[in-house]
Amino acid sequence: MCVDCQQLEVSSTAEPNMAESTEMDQLLISFKKFAVHGDTKATGKELNGKNWAKLCKDCKITDGKNVTSTDVDIVFTKVKAKTSRVITYEEFQKALEELAPKRFKGQSKDEALQSIYQLIEGKDPTNVGVTKVAKTAAVDRLTDTSKYTGSHKERFDGSGKGKGKGGREEIVDHTGYVGAYKNAGTYEEKTKAK
Repeated sequence: MCVDCQQLEVSSTAEPNMAESTEMDQLLISFKKFAVHGDTKATGKELNGKNWAKLCKDCKITDGKNVTSTDVDIVFTKVKAKTSRVITYEEFQKALEELAPKRFKGQSKDEALQSIYQLIEGKDPTNVGVTKVAKTAAVDRLTDTSKYTGSHKERFDGSGKGKGKGGREEIVDHTGYVGAYKNAGTYEEKTKAK
């Protein structure tokens, strides 16, 4: 075989692996995004059942006919460790291998797996149904704490941050002094001076 042919053969075999590795990178990135979604303590290495179901729904793996939410839950339970409540990336890939033939019935196992990877790659968790903050003049006036009067004014500090329980309830001070007395704690000094 000539040198050019060997180089051509090497480059042609290197490209699918390169495409496959970038494909797996995209899959891993999506896995991590869904793994940390809605959980501030999540590391991104494990996916819980709720986020697995969200991934399947958001990436349109569940279609209501071939793959239902029940199928998704069954596959999750099947691939996870017995006592675990989460799946790792390797278990996630096994779960996709389980779902791929059900989702893409007319395709071979490898084609179905590639199709299911394409559904997930580069996807982020959606925030459909999340209430957005309204930015209207009426809302701005209602939430401007500098214009509050009376008892409402007592619930917020100068920057507009709420005082919490201290702003809602009158906390009793058991020091023995009248509430607005300025010289509290000075009695000892006055009696020593005499």
